[in-house]
Amino acid sequence: MQTTTSSPVVSKKVLLPFILITSLFALWGFANDITNPMVSAFKKILELNNTQASWVQMAFYGGYFTMAFPAAMFIKKYTYKKGIIVGLLLYASGALLFYPAAYYEAFGFFLAALYILTFGLAFLETTANPFILAMGDEKTATRRLNLAQAFNPIGALSGLFIAQTFILGSLQSDDLDVNGNPIYDTLTATAKTAVRTSDLMVIRNPYVLLGLFVLFMLLLIVLVKMPEKKEDQSGTVSNAVNRLFKSKKFLEGVVAQMFYVGAQIMCWTYIYQYAETLGIDNRSAVTYAYWALILFLIGRWIGTYLLKFVSSGKLLMYFALGAITFTLGAIFIQGMIGLYALVGISLCMSIMFPTIYGIALEGVGEDAKFGAAFLVMAIVGGAIMPVLQGAILDFGGSGYTDIEILGVPEVNFSFVLPLICFLVVAVYGYRTFKIHNI
Repeated sequence: MQTTTSSPVVSKKVLLPFILITSLFALWGFANDITNPMVSAFKKILELNNTQASWVQMAFYGGYFTMAFPAAMFIKKYTYKKGIIVGLLLYASGALLFYPAAYYEAFGFFLAALYILTFGLAFLETTANPFILAMGDEKTATRRLNLAQAFNPIGALSGLFIAQTFILGSLQSDDLDVNGNPIYDTLTATAKTAVRTSDLMVIRNPYVLLGLFVLFMLLLIVLVKMPEKKEDQSGTVSNAVNRLFKSKKFLEGVVAQMFYVGAQIMCWTYIYQYAETLGIDNRSAVTYAYWALILFLIGRWIGTYLLKFVSSGKLLMYFALGAITFTLGAIFIQGMIGLYALVGISLCMSIMFPTIYGIALEGVGEDAKFGAAFLVMAIVGGAIMPVLQGAILDFGGSGYTDIEILGVPEVNFSFVLPLICFLVVAVYGYRTFKIHNI
C-alpha cells in the first residue's frame, strides 16, 4: 500500500511555471484529436484505401520518433524554456504548411506538414514531461504528472469540437443521398474536383488558425520568465543511455508505452469506422469520441486521486485489465453495445501514459531527459499500429464489413491489436509491483 506524504504535489513557488507548462499539455492534446478524424476524412476526399489513409497517423506519430532524441540533446545543452520555444516554432510551422498543402491538393504535402508539426510536439513532450516531474518531491512526481496530463483531454475535447463543427460538418464529400449512399461517388470528374478543392480548404483553415495561435503562445512563453536550474554537463550521452538501458524497469516501460500509445490511437482513430458500420456518419460519430474523451478525463482525475492509496504498478494493472474487458466487448459484441464498449476503453486508458512514464523514470536522476526522449520515441506505436489495423480493414476490400473473421466483421476483429497492446501494459503493471516493488 502506497502511503501519503506531507510533500505537496505542486508547491507555491513553482505554481506559475507549473500552470504555464501544463497549458502545453492541452495544446498537444488539441493537435492529436483534431487529427484523428482526418484519417476518415482524407480517405473520402482523396479516395484512398484504409492503409493509405492510415498514413496520416504514420506521419503524425512518426514525427515523435524522429525528433524526440534530438530534442533531449538540445534541452540538455540549453534549457527547458529554449526547448519549449523550438517546439512551438516547429508546431506552428507544420500547422501553417497546411495552407500550401491545400493549394497543391497533394496528400504527401499534408503528410509532410503533419510530420513537421509533430517535430514540435516531440520537443514539447520531451521537455514538458520531465520538467513537470522535476517540479517537486520525487515521491509525488507520478501524481504531479497525472495532474498535468489531466489537462491534455481538455485540449483534446477542444480539438474534437473544432473537427466536428468546422471540418466534418462542412465536408461535401461526406454528404449522403436519400438512400444513405455517398453522393461523392456518383459525381463526374469535374464535380469531384470542385468538391475536393473545397473540402481540402475546409481542412486547411483550422490548422492555419491553430498555427497562428501557437505563435501567440510562443510569444507568451518568450516574455514570461521561468526558473531554470543549472544542468550538469559533465556526463556524456552514451553514459546516460548505458545507465538507462541497464534498468529493466525503464526498458520495459518504453515497450509498454509503445504498445499503450498504439492502442490509444487505434481506439480513437477507428471509432469513426466502427460507428460508420452502424449507420452513423463521421460528424455524428464525433459525439462518441467526445464521450470517450470525457471518460478519459474522468478516469485521469480518479486515477490521480487513487495513486495516493494504491501503488502505481498495481493501479496500472487494474486499469489495463479493465481495458482488456472493454476491448473484448468491442470485438465480439456487435451493434451499439459494442460501440459503447469501445467508448468505455477510454476510461481505463486514462492513467496509462503518465503512470508508465512516471514508473519508468523513477530514480533515474539527471538521466531523465534522455529517458524522456526514449519514452516519447515510444509514441511511434501510434504510427505503426494504426497502419496494421488499416491493413486488417483492407483484407476484404476498402469497406469495413467486407468479410468476417472469427464470426465478426473485420472492423470488429481489427481491435484484436489494441487487445494485445493492453495485455502488454497489464504485464508491465504486474511486474512493476511484483518485481520492481513500485
